[in-house]
This record gives sequence, structure tokens and C-alpha cells, in this order.
Amino acid sequence: MLVDGGLGLGGDLRTAADSARDQEAAGYDGLWTAETSHDPFLPLLLAAEHTSSIELGTSIAVAFARNPMTLATTGYDLHAYSGRFILGLGSQIKPHITKRFSMEWSKPAARMRELILAIRAIWDCWNNETKLQFRGDFYTHTLMTPFFNPGPNPHGDPKVFLAGVGPLMTEVAGEVADGFICHGFTTERFLREVTIPALERGRAKAGETLEGFEIVGPSFVVSGNDAAEFDSSATATRQQIAFYGSTPSYRPVLDLHGWGGLQDDLNKLSKQNRWAEMGTLIDDEVLNTFAVVGEPEHIAPEIKRRFGDCVQRMNFYAPYEADPARWQKVMADLKAA
Repeated sequence: MLVDGGLGLGGDLRTAADSARDQEAAGYDGLWTAETSHDPFLPLLLAAEHTSSIELGTSIAVAFARNPMTLATTGYDLHAYSGRFILGLGSQIKPHITKRFSMEWSKPAARMRELILAIRAIWDCWNNETKLQFRGDFYTHTLMTPFFNPGPNPHGDPKVFLAGVGPLMTEVAGEVADGFICHGFTTERFLREVTIPALERGRAKAGETLEGFEIVGPSFVVSGNDAAEFDSSATATRQQIAFYGSTPSYRPVLDLHGWGGLQDDLNKLSKQNRWAEMGTLIDDEVLNTFAVVGEPEHIAPEIKRRFGDCVQRMNFYAPYEADPARWQKVMADLKAA
């Protein structure tokens, strides 16, 4: 099992290089950026410059805030420079696309499928001198003159990972992507009963199996070096679970466990801007279902028990500073899975 950096790579360009070096030195296999309050691509260029082996990816870049050509170009450049780039995409939800990014929203699963196919068509044009003739329902790319063609990528195409929760988007990932990024708001039961069957359906459409397809596992971890750190980690994780749980798009995860009413309560509090109260609704049963909770030495065995037979890499959400010696043992145990 590959183990990716638990702290990720923040958006502060002044610290990105040092953070990337430190996480590569710590033995992580991958390092991810998230598109929250900063651009997700810029820190990865600095990370690529100051590391030599760790994989670098976005988890995630908001696909519908861009178009296939811009994503193809950025992905090409980062991979040409590093040879280690993974283009991780996600849809975000409608209010963010239409109100924050002022972009169009419609049929997100079908649009995402077409967007990734368009990116691949553009890369094929650059790498193999094929004529660019992509015509879809959402995107059309039919012009590529030599001046705008960078030519073959020395490292080939970057891998494309897709994040999702619902079965439609997950099926798209199986069909057109190289890997799937499980949302942190995922449980073992949801992964096995909903996510993996949807990925298998998508792979079957492409005439493939899950062999060679990478699944990035759910990532909530509650631990600490002492009681104070443990409590702080639990509080932060409850808040994060509550934030995701308030989103209607993620309700199916709660419904599967019989907790649909929790989504109603969380959504109501979010609309009242009562964010601080939301975490108190996440009881121990919900916390332990979404997160691996325990001493650092407990983390690897529990992750392997839940996901060891179906997840190829783990990307942690662990809101505490791990003791290096104890966490190195966790990483070694997971890498041996």
C-alpha cells in the first residue's frame, strides 16, 4: 500500500518547497494539494523542483472551474517537468461552480466523462500528431495549429484520477480515469457496497477490470501523542465530518447507515451559520465509522482490516503533529500491506 503525505502541501508558496522536501524525506510516496483558498497547481511546481521521487498530484483541482484545454496544458507542463504528476479532478457542488466560479453546471457525471475524454484527445494530438477532432455535448476542440502544440511529452501522459461520492460519478471514474480518490466522507461499508461496484461497472464499460486501477482510500485518522492532542484531533475531525455531512450531495453515505436525519440537522445548522455547533452532533459511533480512532500503533492494523484488500494507497487527514518515530512505524506497517 502506498502512503501519501498526511499534511498535504498547503497553498503558501513560501513554505511549499521545504514541506515537499520534508515529506519526501519522511518516506511518503505521494504528496497532494487541495483547491481550497489557493491555486492547487502552483505549489506542485515548487515541490517538483525540490524533490526527486515523490508523486505529486491535485486532490482535487475543480474540473468545472476550467476547460479541457487549460487542464490538458497544465497537466502536460507539470508532468513534462517532473514525470511524477497526477491530475486529480473533482466536480465540486453546483453552488460553488455557479456562484463562486461563475461557470456552467449541468449533468455533472456526463460532463466529467466528456471533459476527461477531451483532455485525453488533446494529449493524443500533441503526443501522436493526430488531428484534434473532439466534438461532444459539452466541449468541442477542433483547432490545434503548430504554434500552440507543445509536441510529445517526454514522460507520456500524466495519470488522471477522479474523486467522487455518488455512483454515477464513480462509474465515470472507472470508465475514463486511471484511479479514484475516495472522498474523506466515506465509510468501509459505503466503499464496499456502493463505490467498488460502481467502479467495476465503469471498468467493464471500458473493457477493463480493476487490475492496475488505483483507489486512494478514505483518510480520517484520530490519534495523538497525548490526551490533549487526541482530544484536539477528535474535535477537528468531528467538525470536518459535520461539514461534509451537511451537504445534500453526500447524504447517501449517511442514509446507508440509517443516519439520514443527521444530514437534515447538520444542513439546518449550516444555513444558520452555527458552524461551531455542528461537530457536537457527531457522536462516537459516527466518528468511529468515518475515522480510524486510536493510538498511532493502532492505526495501521485497523486501516488494513478495513481497506487492505481493496485500497492501493492512503492519503491521511490527520489534524495533529505526529511524532516522527511513532508515525514511521505506522507508515512501514502500511507499506507492507
